[in-house]
Amino acid sequence: MSKPFWSGVFPALTTQFNRDQSLDLDATAAHAEVLIKSGVTGFVFLGSLGENQPMLASEKRLVIEAMVKAVNGRVKVLSGVAETSTAEACRFARDVEKLGVDGIMLMPAMLYKGDPRETMAHFRTVAKASDLPIMIYNNPLSYANDVTPEMFAQLADEKKFVALKESSGDVRRITDLHNTVGDRYALFTGVDNLALEASILGIDGWVAGSGIAFPAENQYFWELTRRGEWDKAREIYRWFTPLLHLDVSTKFVQYIKLAVQEAGLGKEYVRAPRFMLAGEERKRVLKIIHDGIKSRPKIPKRATDVHR
Repeated sequence: MSKPFWSGVFPALTTQFNRDQSLDLDATAAHAEVLIKSGVTGFVFLGSLGENQPMLASEKRLVIEAMVKAVNGRVKVLSGVAETSTAEACRFARDVEKLGVDGIMLMPAMLYKGDPRETMAHFRTVAKASDLPIMIYNNPLSYANDVTPEMFAQLADEKKFVALKESSGDVRRITDLHNTVGDRYALFTGVDNLALEASILGIDGWVAGSGIAFPAENQYFWELTRRGEWDKAREIYRWFTPLLHLDVSTKFVQYIKLAVQEAGLGKEYVRAPRFMLAGEERKRVLKIIHDGIKSRPKIPKRATDVHR
């Protein structure tokens, strides 16, 4: 699949729940609709922010079936694949292919810190399970498996591996990847509060998190980086950064869902074992969100009218 497919903003969307923790597919689709109008290129459903892990296998398939239908080919749809075994990852990849996704975002096997040989074998085995193009997700801080530039070089012979989401938290990896694998893969950042730094160093796309609560501003910021308008991008980024910091916390799901709620785009309900925020932590996060809403910058009309 061509590289232009793998470029732009691919928001990692939350899975919306009702108060009783049941799926709210209509609310999830409604949020996706707002993001489509903002100008995104694609979606990642059932990523970490989508609460993949605490969901039943049957629920995951319901989410993907409903979101493929709701998006209706207007932008690309990826499904996260974050299973605890290689066999289950293969089964899920086959199933979402049948449900009509355009690709998958593949994580290492969850709950196990594999060595490089095991991690690469997991990726290769899942690649054989379907014909879908694959974005490999590297997040050693959260998932204890670091996919290094050298490992990506070894994986380059598998044509289904077309993109990588770099979330090591070390922006130097962007340059290391360019130097090691050239333009073999489309390169996405997955760390919100390194989006500007990564853009300067050279990326193709952004799997955005916190920006799903501020889709117009998020898209405008991204477009500024594409045009190399660094002064304007820096100004937006300074406003955005306290909100982008919400993406790099153990409770990033609760933080971002609360931001989505306060922006009027969904609810903060999460799936156990997560709890909604409470006490001083909730007050602190709400202040960040409300300060951001009050001081949101003026941006071109096409974007500002998206959700107001």
